[in-house]
Amino acid sequence: MLYKKTSGVPAFEAHAFSDKQSKYCLCIPIINEGERILKELQRAQAHDVDKMVDIIICDGGSTDGSMDPEKLKALGVNTLLIKRDTGKQGAQLRMGFWFAFERGYEGILTIDGNNKDSIESVSLFIEKLEEGYDFIQGSRYVKGGKAVNTPLIRHLAVQFIHSPIITLTARHRFTDSTNAFRAYSAKYLKHPQVQPLRDIFVGYELLAYLSVRASQLGLKVGEVPVERVYPKSGKTPTKISFFKGNSDLMKILFKNLKGDYNP
Repeated sequence: MLYKKTSGVPAFEAHAFSDKQSKYCLCIPIINEGERILKELQRAQAHDVDKMVDIIICDGGSTDGSMDPEKLKALGVNTLLIKRDTGKQGAQLRMGFWFAFERGYEGILTIDGNNKDSIESVSLFIEKLEEGYDFIQGSRYVKGGKAVNTPLIRHLAVQFIHSPIITLTARHRFTDSTNAFRAYSAKYLKHPQVQPLRDIFVGYELLAYLSVRASQLGLKVGEVPVERVYPKSGKTPTKISFFKGNSDLMKILFKNLKGDYNP
């Protein structure tokens, strides 16, 4: 089914392989992740993640063949959304959030689709949502978490730049703020002072904003341990270029600190 662009939501196609099955959904924004996303879905299926949550792929327009509907159905994917509009990760997530709102999920989890994260940890986020938490951040730096083969420059950037700025902005300490493995309650995302479905969220802005807004509003927030594994050798799977990507990221963090994304 094709959905036309509306305010805050890009135009997209929806291929629902199944009706809503769970209270919660897991949105995975991807583009051309190839075997990485397929291996991640295999891991999810092996740990019954597809039975705990409805898996929704938020594709940015992959051309590598990884989004074959029959493959995805066999791997337990509930729905494939394909963005047919401008925008990057933020637009993909807005597409996924809108679809989740329409279906009435009580919470939304997100995770990268590059097979770096312990998707088998989904149950930990669900436990927190069931306990009434509104924002749960996955962290490799809390007790029980694991950071494997993290490039030194990334480790230092997270520990001494990104997390301190997010912590200052949120007025709550977060230890692994770049990590997209997280969960949000519907109560949080639908709060009138949050409004995630806005066109200003094109790329990384939405993740940065949602990292801080819950605690600013006095909602219940916390962290759970996760594992993030980088390959021992070869190219690091990332969509952030070293110079321009990190420069843009810093601009977003300081705009977030100033409250520029607040409704």
